[in-house]
Amino acid sequence: MSTVSRLVVIVLFDGVDLLDVTGPPEVFSLLRREVGDAAGYRVVLAAETMDPVTTSAGVRVLPDTTFREVASGRSIDTLLVPGSVELDDRGRVHAVSDPAVVTRVKALAGRARRIASVCVGAHILADAGLLDGKRATTHWSTARQLAAEHPAIEVDADPIFIRDQDVWTGAGISACLDLSLALVADDFGEAVALRIARQLVMYLKRPGGQSQFSVPLEPVSTTRRVEDLRHHITRNIAAPLTVTDLAAHAHVSERQLTRIFKTELGMTPAAYVESARVEVARNQLESTDATLERVASACGFHTTDTLIRAFRRRLDTTPTEYRNRFRSAP
Repeated sequence: MSTVSRLVVIVLFDGVDLLDVTGPPEVFSLLRREVGDAAGYRVVLAAETMDPVTTSAGVRVLPDTTFREVASGRSIDTLLVPGSVELDDRGRVHAVSDPAVVTRVKALAGRARRIASVCVGAHILADAGLLDGKRATTHWSTARQLAAEHPAIEVDADPIFIRDQDVWTGAGISACLDLSLALVADDFGEAVALRIARQLVMYLKRPGGQSQFSVPLEPVSTTRRVEDLRHHITRNIAAPLTVTDLAAHAHVSERQLTRIFKTELGMTPAAYVESARVEVARNQLESTDATLERVASACGFHTTDTLIRAFRRRLDTTPTEYRNRFRSAP
């Protein structure tokens, strides 16, 4: 192992999510304990000034250095960018990024061996142009915003983290620990990262993606016809709901129905029906002790094999694994 510590610079700004800032250093600090070596990581918190920074949790954090000092100092091994959110006028989570912070991140990125964002910090990297042409993830609640604002990015809302060359992006909040473990594994090997994961009482590689934790976002539709179809699907979730059935209900041709769904909801009728069925099945698995056969029948999957395949496709897990993790009924 190298005797030179790797410099990790974490970007600070008012409103930053607290765990995004404190989680990664906890992971990095355990490296020295596990390997018994003076080398490892040197973590510094950098901000515009040395004044305390107020996080989203109301906890104030003191920077170790300023952006200006970092820019004039030694090269950066890892530039780690956390994020910040606010509620929009409809009460929905919306990622925000200060243009001044974006400018600083863009400048510091040129001095870094690799760049990583935590949670909605991906929006700052995107605004800095650092994700163009790359595949990236962020918290599931702002993935649609990221894709809409930055069409040059291939946004995937499911993975816990994504690496695209020297740029890493992480999913929501606690996934900062998963991302940090992945960085350790990349630098020092999976055996070391596994020992750290055990100290943290967490998986080295979390089973499934973040879709299983998310509340599915309702696609926005603008026509009464599509709203009627969506309600029809929900009310008749156990029925066949083929394209032919839905087209007949809407009094349109099958080709026109497919075009309407793709235009209004961004997916095919079959994909929307499966998504709706998975959501109903999730609710049943969380709140009842119904057998998988009953859940499959009630949701229109008809067989447990079809239910399992849909869960693997949509949530990267199985119904049984999902129930074990999220069931709330006694």
